[in-house]
Amino acid sequence: MSGSSDNTKPVTCTVKPPVQLQLRDTNTDTAPSGVCVVDVSLPFGKPVSIEEITFKNYYTAYVTVRLLRRSPGQEAPAKWCTALRDLRLMDNPHTEGGSQDYYSIHRTQMLVEPDCVVLVRLILRQPSSAWLTFSLEEIRIYPHLEPEPEKEVSDWLSDLTLVDQHPDLEGLPDPQTVSSSIQQMWALTEVMQTSQTTASVGRFEHRAVAFAAHQRAAELSG
Repeated sequence: MSGSSDNTKPVTCTVKPPVQLQLRDTNTDTAPSGVCVVDVSLPFGKPVSIEEITFKNYYTAYVTVRLLRRSPGQEAPAKWCTALRDLRLMDNPHTEGGSQDYYSIHRTQMLVEPDCVVLVRLILRQPSSAWLTFSLEEIRIYPHLEPEPEKEVSDWLSDLTLVDQHPDLEGLPDPQTVSSSIQQMWALTEVMQTSQTTASVGRFEHRAVAFAAHQRAAELSG
């Protein structure tokens, strides 16, 4: 299990070389303790809120995660805290199972909120003497990003109201000019209709007078 849940890029960090802890022995002066410490330095002056830590195992049986956190907005010294204790990476320290698998540690697995972190310390344990060396490889730290707040329905309605109140009238004719032109066209239409009616009535009256005169002439001649 590895990788960030989205396309977030890992934080630029410096992984320091592993430090093997030694135990004093009466015969050889020192003896392996089965404990190794790996420090991961984050960008100076830029505390990080951690979303996930990923890595590839190399014969480490257990890992403990310690965080050096700084209180936001305070000049107080940073304090160490344990975020995760003895996470099992190998089913059995004496066998190969899980010895070279990929792992991820999410913030929800941690005992504290991994925010305002300036240094990550990984404490590795391998109680078996079957493996001469053990460590973690390809260590990546991904930042925690707060999701953008979703717009509520009232916000969308507000945006729509603003659009309605300020329509884009660029390129359209002036409404008063259009209204005046329509009134002129209406008046002209009325005049034309009246003229046609008057002309029709005039032609009808002229024909009636001519017909009456013709009838009068016929009576006189008879």
